[in-house]
Amino acid sequence: MTIRQSISFTAPNADWLKSQVNSEEYSSKSEVVNDLVRRAREKESEIEAIRAKLIQAENSGFTNMTAEEIRAEAQNLSRSNVRV
Repeated sequence: MTIRQSISFTAPNADWLKSQVNSEEYSSKSEVVNDLVRRAREKESEIEAIRAKLIQAENSGFTNMTAEEIRAEAQNLSRSNVRV
């Protein structure tokens, strides 16, 4: 469902939007704005997920691991999540 809206832009932002369309990366200014909003929403969701993990970690207590041990564990987890 598409809802038509009217919005105003500053001259630099309007110029930037126009340049995005002129570069043929997008077919319209609306497409650019929708992509920016979509990306902002995704980023917001990622930030909320990270915030929830941090809160969970803070509530779980402290660790006796050294910085090196934490780093090594993170690297091992990272390697195990990589698919070749």
